[in-house]
Amino acid sequence: MAPRFFVLKDEYRGVHDAEFGRIDDDDNVDEAARCPRCGDFIGMLPWLPPYRVTLDLYGQELGDFMRGVGNSLVSERFAEAFRSEGLRGLQDFHPVEVRRVRRQRRGPKPAIVPGYFLVTPVFGSAAVDEARSRLRRNSLITCDWCRLTGVDGIYGFALEQGSWNGDDVFIPRGLSGTMIVSERFADFVARHGFTNMTLTPTEEYKWDPLRRGPPPSTQGGQV
Repeated sequence: MAPRFFVLKDEYRGVHDAEFGRIDDDDNVDEAARCPRCGDFIGMLPWLPPYRVTLDLYGQELGDFMRGVGNSLVSERFAEAFRSEGLRGLQDFHPVEVRRVRRQRRGPKPAIVPGYFLVTPVFGSAAVDEARSRLRRNSLITCDWCRLTGVDGIYGFALEQGSWNGDDVFIPRGLSGTMIVSERFADFVARHGFTNMTLTPTEEYKWDPLRRGPPPSTQGGQV
């Protein structure tokens, strides 16, 4: 059977709904990685230490995962289990210093603030299959490796058979803003009961901010 994949997002408006903000200055970054073929940037500017954050809590308590732009936070218990079970695809695991927790809705502040690590998913562990995906791209793909274009809508997608290298968490070539996880990762989350994570099968995932609906299937996602 072909492997299954899922889109990983945090649980918006859930019990563990929270966001993190960086405490740094604009110079506290390194140069972004570039595509080995076309030379275009393929990620955000890497954040350099010290890693200091504030947490905005919208739910009732802090959970195991908070997604940001380019980076995410995972709890100490998640980090320990991920590494001990040999999962792949998250880089670095830098400990962060939580300077402040701000309550954004009514309720008490959390009694316990977990230890958190900053992680970055790898890019390029698999490629989007354009023929089996329904995407609204706002420009044509010009590089067959990074496949970076703007995307106005996602209406289910698939990954190219044989392109996956076995990583359990990654950003696919062709959908730079989407975090994908393996079936093994989905089982890992369920067994440990990790919180603030939603997993949607890639073929069922929809993102339609412009409400344009899916493109004609004959166009293979290119509009």
